[in-house]
Amino acid sequence: MSDLFAAAAAEVMQRRAPLAARLRPRRLDDLVGHEELLGPGAPLRTLIEADRLTSLILWGPPGCGKTTLARLIANHTEKQFETLSAVSASVKDVRAIIEGAQRRLGEQSVGTILFLDEVHRFNKAQQDALLPSVEDGLLILIGATTENPYFEVNAPLLSRSNLFRLNELTDTAIRQLLLRGVSHEEASIAEEAVDHLTSRADGDARRALTALEVAVVLAGGKGSQVDLEHAEQALDARAHRYGDDDHYDVVSAFIKSLRGSDVDAALHWLARMLEAGEDARFIARRMVILASEDIGMADPTSLLIADAAAHAVEFVGLPEAQLNLAQAVIHLATAPKSNAALTAISRAREDVRSGRGRRVPIHLRDGHYSGARTLGHGDGYIYPHGSSDGWVEQQYLPDDLLDAHYYEPSENGLERDIAGRRKDNRKDRESVEENTPEESEI
Repeated sequence: MSDLFAAAAAEVMQRRAPLAARLRPRRLDDLVGHEELLGPGAPLRTLIEADRLTSLILWGPPGCGKTTLARLIANHTEKQFETLSAVSASVKDVRAIIEGAQRRLGEQSVGTILFLDEVHRFNKAQQDALLPSVEDGLLILIGATTENPYFEVNAPLLSRSNLFRLNELTDTAIRQLLLRGVSHEEASIAEEAVDHLTSRADGDARRALTALEVAVVLAGGKGSQVDLEHAEQALDARAHRYGDDDHYDVVSAFIKSLRGSDVDAALHWLARMLEAGEDARFIARRMVILASEDIGMADPTSLLIADAAAHAVEFVGLPEAQLNLAQAVIHLATAPKSNAALTAISRAREDVRSGRGRRVPIHLRDGHYSGARTLGHGDGYIYPHGSSDGWVEQQYLPDDLLDAHYYEPSENGLERDIAGRRKDNRKDRESVEENTPEESEI
């Protein structure tokens, strides 16, 4: 009787599952995209079909099919397939999987594959707990991550795994998925609506299918036609969840409030984004950018604080990380402002793009390698630390850029002191030039 109820519950859950879940392929041939890895004769497909997988890391953006691929592997293996989410799993959970794998191998001669979603969220201790079992082959690890594994996965664990990069799905693949989804929902769709959903998906299958599911409901459900208007409304309902304001307007208001030093407004927009379910990592990234773009050297600690908040989001996670984000917002909003760093690098890059300053002055060239001195490299270079001031008058810019001035510090915060030091250096430079004899006097 319990099995009967379980089957009925599973059927209900299947009907209520999101469209992306209901369309999840059961066979490799049903998978859309990634032909270079999973097409006929491709390396990863060959390993899956032969059930000869070794540990691997699937790296790619959200919605590219990492979890779907893992589920397909589960359908093609005779090994026990276990899953954990790095967001919620603990070292205790990992050890329980390892103990089960040992028992299963000893009693049934059956190996174990562990799928670890968001493996980058595992801390060092959790990853170290996995390492011995992966190393001796007790566990075959399949890790999925949206972050660069070279930075987020322990080097020993990464070295024992094959890395497969999954790219964003092409527009062709997204379009194929959308048409498959429309058929599954027993609806039709206008060409311009398909184009709109495809262009706004950014290669994310889950995003495209979620928007399509909403669009079908807005169009009237089974038997209806999804038009452009429904597609536009669905994208708003899916992506923003900010009431009448859309995602980009709220983010823009947040950044402009920080730039405008209105701490209360900045906290309001932060709260608005958090309540709407905005990705905390996105918020943190925007603050890291603002710390240099709008504050810069007026308060150099702002970049450190924004970066620390970004790390806290990864290490602590929400809801606790709201405290770290709020602290960073308060600091950035109340810090002195300057866009001098942005202006400086923009000016410098403009000169580089226009072709100025290509030749490195000979006294600045590398003189350490064999033969460099015979070319004159480094001749005439003055070592600044040889001066008690730690500064000497010397040409550092290319000959055709001697008149270039990129960085102009403001009078705000610490840049006031920087401006003062630059004035002193210029005075010293002018004094040196005035006291240097003319060629006619030598």
